[in-house]
Amino acid sequence: MARAERLCWADSRLVGAAYGAAGVCLATVAGVLLDGAVGLVAATWLVVAGRSLDESARRVHSALEAGDLSGARRLVGGLVGRRTAQLEESEVARAAVESVAENTVDAVVAPVLWAAGGGSAGALAYRAVNTLDAMVGHLDSRYGRFGWASARADDVANWLPARLTAVLVAAVRPSRAGQVWAAVRHQAPAHPSPNAGVAEAAFAAALGLRLGGVNDYAGRLEIRPVLGDGRQPAASDILEACRLSRDVTAAAAAGLLAAAMAMRPDRGVRRSGRRRGAGGQLLPRGRGIGPAWGFRRWSPWGGR
Repeated sequence: MARAERLCWADSRLVGAAYGAAGVCLATVAGVLLDGAVGLVAATWLVVAGRSLDESARRVHSALEAGDLSGARRLVGGLVGRRTAQLEESEVARAAVESVAENTVDAVVAPVLWAAGGGSAGALAYRAVNTLDAMVGHLDSRYGRFGWASARADDVANWLPARLTAVLVAAVRPSRAGQVWAAVRHQAPAHPSPNAGVAEAAFAAALGLRLGGVNDYAGRLEIRPVLGDGRQPAASDILEACRLSRDVTAAAAAGLLAAAMAMRPDRGVRRSGRRRGAGGQLLPRGRGIGPAWGFRRWSPWGGR
């Protein structure tokens, strides 16, 4: 897609939308061809993406704990889009915590939700949308118009997963559920991103932190709203954010498993192989009902 972007780039929303649509369509077709592997796709994203996020954030923590501020700045620069070369320790910690919060949506909850709802095609289509946003969804002179459609598509694709993430954060930190709800409801709407603000507000409230502040994006300063009502982040809070992200991942996995078990077509079958009728009574052997219509089994050779 990077080569295609270089070939077809134009300062046009229409061209950018066509570029994004082509990428998503290719990913969807690949997902259709892989249909049947949805469980593998979901499990892979849960384990690999979540672990990669955790390891990257932990490296930032280790650098800060070792007193290597320049190394921590460099490492956190791989997680966020803002300039990090001049950040103080608390700002490095803030950047890492905010990245963990946002990427819990992007790398864990959203892929699993799209895989559960749309199978392999849904999972790969989501990954394409997310990747396109990372590639071209920037507010700069080159991509402000070309990447507009990709950025908006990512907002739409992550709208529900971001809010589900906030619910899961409250569920795994029940003692802070009230603060999470208040931060998401009253503070997150002030954030320029309709989804990142929700995740960051939920994490800030659950961890007792205050996120937000001034971010430098290639010389363009953005003042992000205050999220949470706690203290400034410290190095140790990076680990707490990682633990919270892992707990959210486990809750998402448990919810996905429960939904899969609830939708099993054979959950009314006893070990004997006998089915239950509409009233709950066991049907005689050799008799049954169809999966959706309630008809008796029929054979073209006659008999039942």
